[in-house]
Amino acid sequence: MELLDVNKVIEDFESISKNAGKVQIETLKRILEQNSSAEYLLAQGLDGKTDPESFKACVPVVTHKDLEPYIQRIIDGDTKPILTTKPITTISLSSGTTHGKPKFIPFNDELMENTLQIYRTSFAYRNREYPLGNGKALQFIYSSKQFVTKGGIAAGTATTNVFRNSKFKTSMEGILSQCCSPDEVIFGPDFHQSLYCHLLCGLLFREEIQFVSSTFAHSIVHAFRIFERDWEEICNDIRTGVLSNRISAPSVRSAVSKLLTPNSKLADLIHEKVSGLSNWYGLIPELFPNAKYLYGIMTGAMEPYVKKLRNYAGDLPLVSHDYGASEGWIAVNVNPTVPPELATFAVLPDIGYFEFIPLSKTGEQKPVGLTEVKLGEEYETIITTFGEFNNALKFEPIPMIDKLPFYRNLPLECELAAIGTSPNNC
Repeated sequence: MELLDVNKVIEDFESISKNAGKVQIETLKRILEQNSSAEYLLAQGLDGKTDPESFKACVPVVTHKDLEPYIQRIIDGDTKPILTTKPITTISLSSGTTHGKPKFIPFNDELMENTLQIYRTSFAYRNREYPLGNGKALQFIYSSKQFVTKGGIAAGTATTNVFRNSKFKTSMEGILSQCCSPDEVIFGPDFHQSLYCHLLCGLLFREEIQFVSSTFAHSIVHAFRIFERDWEEICNDIRTGVLSNRISAPSVRSAVSKLLTPNSKLADLIHEKVSGLSNWYGLIPELFPNAKYLYGIMTGAMEPYVKKLRNYAGDLPLVSHDYGASEGWIAVNVNPTVPPELATFAVLPDIGYFEFIPLSKTGEQKPVGLTEVKLGEEYETIITTFGEFNNALKFEPIPMIDKLPFYRNLPLECELAAIGTSPNNC
């Protein structure tokens, strides 16, 4: 296993941050050149031009609804280069809904690599502040079953497609984020059984747990509320070395049973730790004494869960996850020591082309580039990735804050309220 060189990752990110304007132009050129033969771009009349001015003049700003007919053709099995030249290998379903149903979003190798780039960059900054040793992570992650579309393309939630990608597990090992639970738990057929087993596995490896995480803050809160209810049963499993009968899925039961041996000493210790708590305050550090922090999306719609998280976390830091959408990632948390309520995010200028529409009460506003935003203004985000073009994402207004306004030459974004298609809904 090759560990990530976090210093190099930070050095590379800070280098492109200093030249964000130039990097954005190069990224747009790369996207347009790679997809120049795609039907959608051919119809826009770019004629091979890749500069931002021509792009803005020729390619209209659209919403997901405008792209649905193209995406539907891909889902139905049309193999021609429609939105992208490279094949769309997977379709992601957003958990945020549009008109009562999830959105279908193209997902390909470039978007997977962008996801891993976000993970690597975010980890590098976290690890600089909270260095991890060799160990494991208690990750409340779940991968629902993929299905195959009429055209033969695998489809699933955005997180499912990431977790099932062959590159995911190797990348997590490289950033010291290996899940303590077996794959059978992550990919288990029943959420409740997987959650129970995540808690059990975490306790079996309690001395090795380096951090506790989930995609969303509410998932961590929910997990430990379940622990409040079921902890005595989990202790009994540990004491007897026999998994509860509530775990009926054969693959999950077999994998977790292999980890269990009778351990009355550990069961007694957990019983003692839990019995000594007051209102469950500091539960997580009591159970996992070497944990360094909690990690997950804690902004936007997840902010109401922060108070309960703090109760479980005690003195452990809460670190907010990064910033993006089902359509693609946008920004990374480069200030992990800042509490979730004050979290800011720096855009990665090489994972997509970003524009911002000023929100003004007077007249129609033209989009501005990443390096043209103004402090104190609010914007709607437009994202062009290797899967979709000029998609206007309906975020809550993003203010460019006037405290710590720039990271190198990048404006820092402050996330407010519930965000429509942000990671809160991935």
